[in-house]
Amino acid sequence: MTEQALLHLDEITKRFGRVTVAKDLTLSVRPGEALGIVGPNGAGKSSLFAMISGDLRPDSGAVWFQGREVTEVPPHTRTRAGIGRTYQVPRPFEHLTVFENVLVCAHQGAALKGRQAWTHAMEVLERTGLAELANTPAGRLALLQRKRLEVARALGTGPRLLLLDEVAGGLTEPEVLELVEVVKQLHAEGLGIVWIEHVVHALVEAVGRMVCLAGGDVIADGEPMRVLADPKVRELYLGGGPETGLADEEGLTDGEDS
Repeated sequence: MTEQALLHLDEITKRFGRVTVAKDLTLSVRPGEALGIVGPNGAGKSSLFAMISGDLRPDSGAVWFQGREVTEVPPHTRTRAGIGRTYQVPRPFEHLTVFENVLVCAHQGAALKGRQAWTHAMEVLERTGLAELANTPAGRLALLQRKRLEVARALGTGPRLLLLDEVAGGLTEPEVLELVEVVKQLHAEGLGIVWIEHVVHALVEAVGRMVCLAGGDVIADGEPMRVLADPKVRELYLGGGPETGLADEEGLTDGEDS
């Protein structure tokens, strides 16, 4: 295991019948690092998050968090240890207010009680731009607000590592930019972030390192613009689309290493 890693995946493998979503995959995330993950549909990105959070167990290999192996540790214990995650489809308690949704996470995830939990929940709403909606039932929120609440609920658990699963999906461009600013601020505060996203330019703005997954393995790992310029990434994921043009504008060529 990488000694200073916040998260370390050690040769994990996971198969669903004939479909392999992870094949001897090894990946580390340093404390306070912001890592973006891209890849084609079916590359195993969300399954990877499920193995990190404990919702899914790898067939082989090990998951380490803060120097402790957590492969057999259940999800709620991993949450208490400092792993927070969002889901592609927001899952708030729609009959509860925005504040109550985060308060539940502070109680159950961060193990806070009373005034501590209340104060923590309000601080999270301030950090995610939801304070003015604290008393609004979650079921009345628009999509951007629901995405923000999904992030806020994960933050309510007091994580050291935040897993963001396509939180920019379905948003307008101005809304994506708002969300990027929230993520950048969280990273600036020292939070470790792993962000899966198809809105690639959002990742380029927010992360310092990017990984591309395909066929259950890492095919490129490095600085975001160099990963996007990698010919394997272009072929398997970008397909010559606009993000490839973005890489070209930075003076990167197909011949450069990722």
